[in-house]
Amino acid sequence: MQYVYIVVIGLHVMAGVFWAGTTIAVGRDPDIRAERFFRPQMGAAGLVFLTGILLWYFFHEGVFGSMEKVLALGIVTALIAAGVQGALVGSASRQLAGADTATERQLRAKMTRGERIAGGLLVLTVLCMATARMF
Repeated sequence: MQYVYIVVIGLHVMAGVFWAGTTIAVGRDPDIRAERFFRPQMGAAGLVFLTGILLWYFFHEGVFGSMEKVLALGIVTALIAAGVQGALVGSASRQLAGADTATERQLRAKMTRGERIAGGLLVLTVLCMATARMF
């Protein structure tokens, strides 16, 4: 059974690092084409949530102490980050096809804003996950 834990934790961490890392990098540099990263980011987010559900089941089922409250805050911020990316980055990237130069500039600014907001939320998520054991 320990192999299952190792694989699930590994997938959770790797997908989370990819999601948070690309979100922060794309948010810091508007010249990076955010639409290229949107689908992989959302795939990684989905994997993070699925493996997170398994980890909660394995290690936190039936308990809701202070550690679980901090982890729950991290989960909520991650869900909001995914929603922000879907609403701002996803909608703008779908509108890019056939847009004129001025509209494209506005859409790219919207995508960058979405990535920055999501990046900040994911930093808060990582802080919650890293410090949960201290509570």
